[in-house]
Amino acid sequence: MRAGLKPLGEMIAAATLAALAALAAPAQAQTTSVEQANAKLEQVAKDRDAVEQEYATSENVCNSKFFVNNCLDKAKEKRRVALSSLRAIEVEAEHFKRVDSVRKRDADLAERARKDADEQAQRAAHGPKQHTAPEDKPAPTRAAGPTVAEREAGHEAKLQRQQAKDAAEADQRAAKAAAFERKKAESERRQAEVAKKKEQNAAKAAAKEASEKKRAEAEAAAAAAAAAKAASK
Repeated sequence: MRAGLKPLGEMIAAATLAALAALAAPAQAQTTSVEQANAKLEQVAKDRDAVEQEYATSENVCNSKFFVNNCLDKAKEKRRVALSSLRAIEVEAEHFKRVDSVRKRDADLAERARKDADEQAQRAAHGPKQHTAPEDKPAPTRAAGPTVAEREAGHEAKLQRQQAKDAAEADQRAAKAAAFERKKAESERRQAEVAKKKEQNAAKAAAKEASEKKRAEAEAAAAAAAAAKAASK
């Protein structure tokens, strides 16, 4: 059954390696629009599913081979490289969307401040309204609201706080992602070592069994020859 699966297994393995190599190629050009970022994220999701499907296929192929662990180690490494490349594209696209969101918020704040300044200038140009009251008493004035400069300062402070928050959250996510990748790589390295040791032990056991079988066959042949010789006398 293994001999019959070998050609198909080699074809699937070759296709898997080609697909993973293409996914592990350098990332695309820098994102220039939100639409492009969304398209990248959608493609990354599709490619990640494809990587997992190819890995599942590789597992089935590896299970039909004698050196199963070595085959699985190679498939896992190809999967890790491909997923790492896709993650880089995903991080870049998400970063562009965050930056674009901050830019739009800044533009809205600037437009709001400009309108406030125009309104203040118009009020200053027309001068304060004259109020008449009985016995020429001036009408009580209302408490003045925040000035344009105060509103602009408030907008700027709010913007700086948001930018600082965004930067801190981005650094935290990057640190968590890096820690996860290191932990994952260490876990895979340990699994590879264990698998390699198991494979070596299995090879030793197989060699020992073959040696003992050969020795038993030799002993049986010698006994048979002795018996035949004794019978001929």
